Amino acid sequence: MNSRQRVLSAINHQQPDRVPIDLGGTRQSGIAASTYHALKQRLGINTPTQIFDCYQMLAEVERPVMERFGADIIGLNRPQVAFGIDNSDWKPWTLFDGTPVEVPGGFHPVTEPSGDLVLMRDKAPIARMPKNGFYFDRLEKYPGAAHLPVAEVNPPLMSSELAEHYRCHAEALWQNTDFAIVAPMGPPYELFFGLGTGDFSAWMMTLATEPDYVDELLGKLTDLWITNLSRFADAVQDRVPILQICDDFGMQHAPFLSPKMFRERIMPFYQRGIRWIHENTEMKVLLHSDGALRTLIPSLIEMGVDILNPVQTSADGMDGAELKAEFGSQLVFWGGSLDCQHTLPFGTIDEVVAEVTKHVSAFAAGGGYVFAPVHNIQASVPIENMIAMYDTAIAVG
Repeated sequence: MNSRQRVLSAINHQQPDRVPIDLGGTRQSGIAASTYHALKQRLGINTPTQIFDCYQMLAEVERPVMERFGADIIGLNRPQVAFGIDNSDWKPWTLFDGTPVEVPGGFHPVTEPSGDLVLMRDKAPIARMPKNGFYFDRLEKYPGAAHLPVAEVNPPLMSSELAEHYRCHAEALWQNTDFAIVAPMGPPYELFFGLGTGDFSAWMMTLATEPDYVDELLGKLTDLWITNLSRFADAVQDRVPILQICDDFGMQHAPFLSPKMFRERIMPFYQRGIRWIHENTEMKVLLHSDGALRTLIPSLIEMGVDILNPVQTSADGMDGAELKAEFGSQLVFWGGSLDCQHTLPFGTIDEVVAEVTKHVSAFAAGGGYVFAPVHNIQASVPIENMIAMYDTAIAVG
């Protein structure tokens, strides 16, 4: 099987020749630029390390690295991945830890007296990276947090220029690679978590006490989402088999909201958008949502989600074998490699091998599984552990 065939087999609940691998296919399965640069040095690859996501400081994973680790997934991203900065006109820059990288030409952080880095837009700060930090914290507030009148919430629709970008790049990836393409195309703002950015507590109170406002707001965002989905589908045709949406419903020990509130306030709007996807395209819907989601999974399946990522197996109720047994016939699992907060950054190689072996064995039987890190591989993760993670997945999958 080539990569595209392998992934399509897995997401259609068929057994591929080996478990498909995702390294850098999404902005939630990527790798911090400093770790990536160290990995390339270990592999003897001397190309510049480019940061394509200036928010999370993620590296663009290059073809030789993808081939070394058996990667089967490639992302179709916007030309402006973060903060409205075009990924073009690359220039040299240096991370706090001394790692040499390249960043987009429009990336111009201001260094404050404290040593913090601040990104500005229209003379207002929009993001901050603390001195010696690894990524930016967003300072902007989304409409729901500010409780704007719905009439004043006007996210941009997909332009003809952006649609043409998607058309050209989808065609290039389809013709020039055999990777399976995944594209992020969720609502203009995440319908739950994104609307709380800046003042999450206020948004949660609004969610609980003002159902009419919430319904009107999410209804408008869903309308805009479906318009964008239509333009996107027209542009990419049948080149993109997987469409990703992102919204974080879970914490370490429980969801942020009860299944009842999820089903009443959030689910109907995502369900409407996902229904449009399934009725008008052949794309599978991949939901990225961290945390303890066990009690929400039946609703996610009913909502239309085909694939769940990152499968945070260290969160409460997220045991891999139990999830596969209970939901494996209805849901594809994408991630679930090992504990990204403890084993990957702090465990021994033997512990990494043992945990990856356990999880792949639990998820991979019968298809319905794509191996990926449980969220991005962070700065300072030992290179030996990362290599062991992917090598073990290929060996046992």
